Order: sequence, then structure tokens, then C-alpha cells
Amino acid sequence: MRSLLALIAALALLCAGRAVAQPVGQYPFALTREGQMLGAVEGEVASFKGLAYAAPPVDSLRWRPPQDLPESSEMSTAYNYGSPCPQPSLPAAREDCLTLNVFRPFGVDGPLPVMVFIHGGGFVSGTANDPLFDGARFAQAGLIVVTVNYRLGALGWFMHPALSENSSGNFGLMDQITALHWVHDNIAAFGGDANNITLFGNGAGATSIALLMLCAQSRDLFQKAILQSIPGRARLASSQEAEAAGRQFVAALGQATDLRAVKPARLLAAERKLLEKSPRRFAPAMDGNLTTEDIGAGFASGHESRIPLIIGSNDDETRFDSELEVKEALSSSTESLDELRKLYPDARTPSEIAASLYTDKVFSEPVRMLARLHAATGAPTFRYRFTYVPEARRGNPDEGHGRELQFVFGVEGVPGAGIFSRRDREVANRMRSYWINFAKNGDPNGPELPHWDAAADSDQLLLIANDRIASGDDPWSERLDRLARESKK
Repeated sequence: MRSLLALIAALALLCAGRAVAQPVGQYPFALTREGQMLGAVEGEVASFKGLAYAAPPVDSLRWRPPQDLPESSEMSTAYNYGSPCPQPSLPAAREDCLTLNVFRPFGVDGPLPVMVFIHGGGFVSGTANDPLFDGARFAQAGLIVVTVNYRLGALGWFMHPALSENSSGNFGLMDQITALHWVHDNIAAFGGDANNITLFGNGAGATSIALLMLCAQSRDLFQKAILQSIPGRARLASSQEAEAAGRQFVAALGQATDLRAVKPARLLAAERKLLEKSPRRFAPAMDGNLTTEDIGAGFASGHESRIPLIIGSNDDETRFDSELEVKEALSSSTESLDELRKLYPDARTPSEIAASLYTDKVFSEPVRMLARLHAATGAPTFRYRFTYVPEARRGNPDEGHGRELQFVFGVEGVPGAGIFSRRDREVANRMRSYWINFAKNGDPNGPELPHWDAAADSDQLLLIANDRIASGDDPWSERLDRLARESKK
């Protein structure tokens, strides 16, 4: 190995100073601005894990915009994932977490289409290092996949007057933009096409991408987007509301605290207490710079990037376990319980009715709204609804939010992913083929796939169901119309 590294280093010195695409060889090697990266190979796929895209946001850089790394010609191995970003469920995680992972086909020359995945988790949890997000299946189809870690919770979405000298509070969004700049500047070294980049993500990841579509600082860094289960009518907190939440966080830490010197464990303990009272406390807020309007308002004004878009949601995004949750969900509707039973005839209990209503109000109707608004700009827009349940889970289905991810990535037998049946794999292969085709050329359609009609003035969508995959009119149009009228009152 030492002689191999020496050989690589010698070759790299011939072309140091910028990201350079390397010819196909017997080892996965990439020369980036930050140094020479040696990856790992498994079968047909090369991976580069734990690549830093910004300086560690620690000590004096905590709660500051991400800083560039210095240029380097040093050799580094990229065999292992970096640390997840700190979050209450992973107390051992480190703040030095601004890393990304690259998966590409081994032995294939570029330039290749690039897909950048932004993970969900409500802006307070999750990691790009999750084995569920392994990009091997996409790489086997001739694409490059990049998965990105970004700051979460109080470290990612904290606004306070004491930090206002050059910060907006949306540090997680700044991280994502910095990662996109890194991809744009370096992806050619991995065989990627910097002018053919598709962003995709679920939940908070989809919300992030929609904000990036509205953000002047990022709109030239990608050419297509896929929004999976985006809560499209969610309102961003105002800067005043975000600063009030920031003051509550500081109070939870205790008085006379040097915010940039507090131990991470203490930060996470205070964050955990506040999240128990308000699960959505830490999230993007209006800052007047990166974020100036809610997603729905921005799309209604046509301010988003007019790029090809896939957008959709699942038909059972949530489940309710407590009577209080059920009561709160049902009380959010102006319809009586009897009327709701008529709207949701397949729901057998008040809990199921409440879950269906929540799914429609938070996801199904807002997704349709954003699809209509984006299509009205003339940009190609494709809407879907994912209702498929793995065959092994049909007797006792789990919460549907994020269920499509295993089908998109095609990963089996890892935490968060079961083992597919033959039918499950057929559905996964078709769904992933739509995503692959879209990433390649902005149109999900291809040979041997049911045709997916673009959304226009009609309620066209692709239904991915247990018994079929077919494009047609939305069977839920009437009840979504009622919800849309409610939202305007």
C-alpha cells in the first residue's frame, strides 16, 4: 500500500492545485482542491467517505458560517464515514462533522450525472452516513451520488443577538450551500458533471431543497430537484420568534455562559429538554438573507428556480398513538367526525381518520399546491404518490413517512430497511429507474416503464400502489380541494 500511495502522490504532483478528473485506473483516486483522496472499491462501485467540505465548526467557528479548508496536496484515505453531526440521540457524535460521501461507478469515465442527497430528520436528527443511504445502486447505473452531513438542532438553527455579527442562524442551510459549492468545484475529479446536478431529499431534506430553490446564493449550483414528502405549507419562524427561542435555549444552559465554550454534551442536554416541549423548535427561520419568504409564498410568486422537478408524498405519512394527538388532529378540521368518515371511508378508527387527515393537510394537499405552482412557471413538473407497502409489512404496516427511501436507494438488510420480496424489488427497480432517468435528462420516463405524465393544469400524478404503477388523475382530488379551501380561510 505504501508504494501505491507514493505512486499516486507522484502522479498527483503533476496536476496539483485544482480538482482534476483522473483517467480510469486500478484504484479509485481523486485530486481535489483540499488534497489527494484515495477511496475504496466494492464490486463495481468506488466510494469516498468522510470527505471534509468545510473547516470543523468548533471553538471560535461554532455558530459561524462554514469556512473554507486550505488547499493541500496531502494524500488522504477516504475509507470510513466521518462523524454524524451532534444530536440528542447520538451523544458521542462530534461537532467536526461537515463531511460528505461520494459513490461512483468504478472503471467508468465521465462526465457522469450527479445526485446530491440531503437527509431528513426534522432538522434535529439524521445523518448522511446512514447505511440506508448507500449510493451503490445509483452508481451501478452510471451515476454519482453525494450524501451530505450538515449541522442540526441548536448547533444548526440557533439565532441569538449575541451571535448576530455575521450570522443568520441558518447554519445548516449555509452548510448545504457550502457542500454544493464543493461539489460544483470538485466533482469532476470523481468523474462527475458539474452542470448536471440533481438534488433529492425527504422531509426536512426536501424542505431544505425547496429553500435552496428560492435562495439566490444557491440557485446556480444545481439543475434539477426531487422533493419527497415536503410539508409545503409549513411556515418559517420569523427572526423575532427564532431569537426568542434562542433566548430560551441560553436560559436552559444557565446564566453567564460562554456560548462557544460550552461542552457539546451540555448543549445537547439543554436541546433535549426544549425539544420535549416543542419538537419543531430548531428549524430554518426567516433571516432576510438566505430565507426571505415561506416556501408556499415563494412558489406562488414564481421566485423558485424554474428547473425540472419531481415532487410527491406517501399516503400514510404518520400514525397517532395517543388520544391527545388524535384529538388535536381532528380538531384542526372544520369538518365533523361523521363528515371525515365519509372523506376517509377506508379509515376504521378515529386514530386512522386523524392520521389520514394529517397526511393530507401537511403533505398531500401542499405537495399538489407546489406542483401546480411550479408547473405554472413552465418548468417540467412530475407529481407522484407512493402508497406501496412491502409485502412482509402489509399485515402490520408501520408509519409511512420515509418508506419510499428504501425503494429509491434499493438497500436491504441494514438498520431501517427490511428484506425485499421479489415484487418489492420490481417496484424498487422501477421507482429508482424514474429517479435515474430524471437525473440524467430531466424526464423520468424511459423504456419498459409505465409512462409518467407531467403535471399541468390537471391533477395528473404517478400512483405507485400495491397493485400497479400508473399515471392518471388524482383519485383524492375532491378531498384535497376541500382542504385547499380550508387553508385559505
